[in-house]
Amino acid sequence: MTNDKEQNYLYLMRELAIVRNLLESNPENQQNSSLELRVKNAWPGSALNTLCRIFGLTEFERNILLLCVGMELDANWGLLCANAQGIGKPYPTFMLATIVLPQAHWNALTPYAALRRWQLIQIAEGAGINLSPLRIDERILHYLLGWNHLDERLQGIVKPVEIQSIVNVVSHQQLAEQLAATWDNTTLETTLPIIQLCGDEITSKKAIAFTACQLLKMNLYLMSGGAIANLRNNEINDLLRLWERESMLTNSALLLDCDEIDSTDATKESAIARLIANISSPLMMTSHERRRFSQKPLITFDVQKPSVAEQRTIWQNALGEAATTLNGHVDILVSHFSLSATTIQTICTEAIAKSRVKNQELSLNAQNPTPHSPLSTQHLALSTLLWDTCRSQARTRLDELAQPLELGASWDDLVLPEAQRQVLRDIAAHVRQRAKVYEQWGFGNKGGRGLGISALFAGASGTGKTMAAEVIANELRLDLYRIDLSQVVSKYIGETEKNLRRVFDAAEAGGAILLFDEADAIFGKRSEVKDSHDRHANIEVGYLLQRMESYRGLAILTTNLKASLDQAFLRRIRFIVQFPFPDANQRTEIWQRIFPRQTPTQDLDCSKLAKLNVSGGNIRNIALNAAFLAADAGEFVEMKHILQAAKSEYAKLERPLTDTEVKGWI
Repeated sequence: MTNDKEQNYLYLMRELAIVRNLLESNPENQQNSSLELRVKNAWPGSALNTLCRIFGLTEFERNILLLCVGMELDANWGLLCANAQGIGKPYPTFMLATIVLPQAHWNALTPYAALRRWQLIQIAEGAGINLSPLRIDERILHYLLGWNHLDERLQGIVKPVEIQSIVNVVSHQQLAEQLAATWDNTTLETTLPIIQLCGDEITSKKAIAFTACQLLKMNLYLMSGGAIANLRNNEINDLLRLWERESMLTNSALLLDCDEIDSTDATKESAIARLIANISSPLMMTSHERRRFSQKPLITFDVQKPSVAEQRTIWQNALGEAATTLNGHVDILVSHFSLSATTIQTICTEAIAKSRVKNQELSLNAQNPTPHSPLSTQHLALSTLLWDTCRSQARTRLDELAQPLELGASWDDLVLPEAQRQVLRDIAAHVRQRAKVYEQWGFGNKGGRGLGISALFAGASGTGKTMAAEVIANELRLDLYRIDLSQVVSKYIGETEKNLRRVFDAAEAGGAILLFDEADAIFGKRSEVKDSHDRHANIEVGYLLQRMESYRGLAILTTNLKASLDQAFLRRIRFIVQFPFPDANQRTEIWQRIFPRQTPTQDLDCSKLAKLNVSGGNIRNIALNAAFLAADAGEFVEMKHILQAAKSEYAKLERPLTDTEVKGWI
């Protein structure tokens, strides 16, 4: 029994035999008998007949194609061509085709007819179009022989989308079905609309596009928008011609990836617009932001992360039996991290593998292991590994937009009045218990507005605002990122919102704590709206507040000038913590804690040091400078070193160091 490729090859050879018969003898009755033989041997499923149907080839065009195929597969074909033409040309020509093939018509060789439009054949340079050599395109030859591979000229520009599955994400499956229905319900007389998938869910967008194509029984290929950015118009047209032919041969759609293309880059946007204007094959495109193109009908879908319930299901399925022994840890993960299905599966695979290794090590090292202790240890380690892996996965994109802060401070390092410390504990409790209150207790059922946890830390420089944020992040085991609002705010209309959107979108996945410095740069008191810039300034403030109110993590604003902030904005902040300038008792406490245990000190009097009328941040600077002075002198840290460091710090502050502050030090 022959397989499909062998059967296809045998059919092609029979078809070539018919054209060979026409070459060898040319009487009219021979043509008729050859055509009768073709009808008798017809096989609609062959590559040849499929190609003719796809490109709408006439009988004459089909025979020209076979005339060129024979030249590649039959060693004697050139001699047959030369004998049939009688002019010593051992290759197919259009003149030869009109002589030996039935139903000849000149239109077959025009640039707009199928053979040349789709580059099925090529015309070599020669003595005019009629006598120039004809040659079949290599990709088409391989197709006719049963090898349907991507054209090598498209290698590196387009690639097949790997199998993407939508696992337990009902909303994404429904969206894929909606996409498929959009194309499936388009009439033959109507151009297929371009489908645009927007949002930050890159892997989910690809999975949705892939699933939609599966439902339509289509293949999906990916092209990066950056690949066409530097192409000239004629190069884009050539690329499109090759791709559209490929699309027809493989029943494929194209997914144009514009996720990494800056919409303000005029050169790249122009190239993408040219491609969209000229493409006629099925096209989907992905983008972070909505793009508008007037040349073609465009339907846009926003792709969101899986819902909380969907993420919980994905976690439970990915963890398997381990999920039931994690004592609610899955709910905590879902509360703090908003991740795609692919990312969740990757995290679970990695964490489970690491947990098994740790468990094996613990079992080997245990003196008297019990049947239950390894399992308990394993799940304890697994919950920690899951959390740490989530943080690692989520922080990648945010590192490019904000400054990560090292977390070393604890509650013991924070010197504040008890009232302020209690508010900070309340903030941590709100973040820690948000899943229980919003989901289990129903407070989040009325929409996302107002569910974000926001705080304003106000106080003079060095009073502990950043340290307080570090303490909260350290307790919650969350990443802390600092964003300087004075750098985010742009004089160009719309740029501030764009910068803020990038920060919040990137932070959303990991529930990181965002620390916005210099809040007064954007939250200053509103003045009368006199021009468009005033209106957009208020829009910027409104946008930041809106994102803070809907952000699933904790957003902290800091300011040195609370009085300069608009009261209307302050009412929308959930927590406000005033960081007072430390009094003498608090400064004494700060000095008692400022030096690490391993620092060698001698005869330090913290009550005298507390007379320095400076904030905690200045105290740290003085202590650190004094440590360097003592280390360089090969001595313990003493009052004399602190005195010298204090003089430097006061000079930096442009303040005089009074005798009252340093009296009795030395």
